[in-house]
Amino acid sequence: MYSSKFLPFPTKPTLQFSRAPHTLLFTPVFLPQNPPSHKIPFKSHSLLHPRPLLAPPPSNHSTPASASPSPPNDNDQSSETQEAQEAVSEFLQELGVSVVDSDLISSNSPRYLAMLVDGVKDLDELSLWDSWKSEGKEFVPGDVGFKTKVVYMAKEKGDNGKVAFLESVGLSLSSAMNVARYLSAESLPCLIHKVLCMKEMLFSGSNEGGLIGKNARRMMVHLSIPIDEEVQQTLSFFEKIEARRGGLGMLGSNDASFRYLIESFPRLLLLSVEYHMKPMVEFLENIGVPRKCLINLILLFPPIIFFNIEVIKLRLLAFKEVTAVDGDVGKLLLKYPWILSTSIQENYKDILSFFNLEKVPIVSVHRAIKSWPLLLGCSTSKLKLMVEQFGEFGIQNKKLGHVIAKSPQLLLRKRCELLQVISFLEDLGLDKENIQRIIGRCPEIFATSIEKTLKKKLEFLTDIGVSRAHLPRVIKKYPELLVTDVDRTLLPRMTYLMRLGLSGKDIGSMVRRFSPLLGYSIDEVLRPKVEFLVNTMEKPITDVVDYPRYFSYSLEKKIKPRFWVLKGSKVESSLKDMLGKSDEEFASEYTSLGSMSVSLPPPHQ
Repeated sequence: MYSSKFLPFPTKPTLQFSRAPHTLLFTPVFLPQNPPSHKIPFKSHSLLHPRPLLAPPPSNHSTPASASPSPPNDNDQSSETQEAQEAVSEFLQELGVSVVDSDLISSNSPRYLAMLVDGVKDLDELSLWDSWKSEGKEFVPGDVGFKTKVVYMAKEKGDNGKVAFLESVGLSLSSAMNVARYLSAESLPCLIHKVLCMKEMLFSGSNEGGLIGKNARRMMVHLSIPIDEEVQQTLSFFEKIEARRGGLGMLGSNDASFRYLIESFPRLLLLSVEYHMKPMVEFLENIGVPRKCLINLILLFPPIIFFNIEVIKLRLLAFKEVTAVDGDVGKLLLKYPWILSTSIQENYKDILSFFNLEKVPIVSVHRAIKSWPLLLGCSTSKLKLMVEQFGEFGIQNKKLGHVIAKSPQLLLRKRCELLQVISFLEDLGLDKENIQRIIGRCPEIFATSIEKTLKKKLEFLTDIGVSRAHLPRVIKKYPELLVTDVDRTLLPRMTYLMRLGLSGKDIGSMVRRFSPLLGYSIDEVLRPKVEFLVNTMEKPITDVVDYPRYFSYSLEKKIKPRFWVLKGSKVESSLKDMLGKSDEEFASEYTSLGSMSVSLPPPHQ
């Protein structure tokens, strides 16, 4: 990391580039606090420790103390750095870059400056300036000023300022030199313009906080098919980033992402802004990809930016049935950008043929893919293993379609992981028939972690008073409890009921007899029925302890109509007697109608 003690330029400048002729504004990406080390093919004398200008070559003879040169002080170093920056700024202005832009570039390319300064010093020390003439280079007399020599050295590099600019926007010096080779035909003002447009169009979204990196890892993990060149390029891009400090989590950082993208795909800077990049962005927005999400799409599948728009349209047509319900192909593309690759397109056809042979409804397959498009990267041979395992539990054909439509991620589980969950449920006392019912009703259970999810739910149930002997009945009646979030769903409902005056023991007893209780919404189910029970029916809240099923009945269609019938007949009744009977039984006992429509509007209070 470069020290501000020796470098007069700020590490995080707030200056903005001016809209001068030949160049446009862009927001530079600054070097990270701990930049990665790179092997640079030149003598590396850092600007942090400059040698005195025009110093003689080092001698093996000892120098008397009185004749020894004084060590350079901070002022010497600061002056030298300032001169080098001014020289580079003047050089960039000769190339058509504005004064403000040139100053900002020169003050944010420290390694480039160090390279030039070291080159000047080497020639000074060895008195080799005159040798340039014999090599056919522009003659530079040895007695010209330091700034002039720096400019000559910059011209000799032959990159026309591109290396300095690329370093100023975040690339390491070695990467900047490599990328500059691809851009030999581009002028520096044109390059600045392209970088500006790219950052404004593609990197204007918010930081995803590692979500992009998480999705990249998931896409790689579930890829088990032969891949084409486009996916291979993407995987190589991921691998390069994963090998760096911070790994794929750095894809959530806009500055780092821009640097990595340019380093891996320098051809991006050769694309036409007006005739390629802008039309591409407009097209993606038109099909449902929000501007702020463009970066997610580009980073997860960089080759897309090189595609012809007509090619994208054609490849998206393959998935028209997947998005037939809402036509939102943009969401599918954002979830899994690899649908545009030829390898994924071919595997999609294989998946449809496979499930057709298994007699799984095609509608269910499309729903599964839309919900969990990672399936498209899974080979049919792997899918077959899971389908066969489900078949052993009688989950086939339409039943299998129901399961994969509801929990498609199950197909990407390892067979042993599924068997572990099944064994876990068997240990709790559930037999094969009940496990089959649970798979059909709540397949999400079999895609969860035993340690992080299932055991945590069992601990919660035990803590509220549900004994191990009662667990099979509770789970059988309401298996969704095993995948309900404890902190966001179960505990808030517990807290609400306890604030009403119920004890933990009361709630445990209620859950043991009616396990769906803690799955009900507080605002939509629990609170309205509690208020009607206490305020209108004038019953104590403890009545629900004896009959927790009260919360399962419709307030408008059953609870209110039956209450008004009883109230009109001046009959007192428990919740169970009022609600536990069928419509015919209730009508026979409490009215003379012989039958009763429970949807009868209640009388006014």
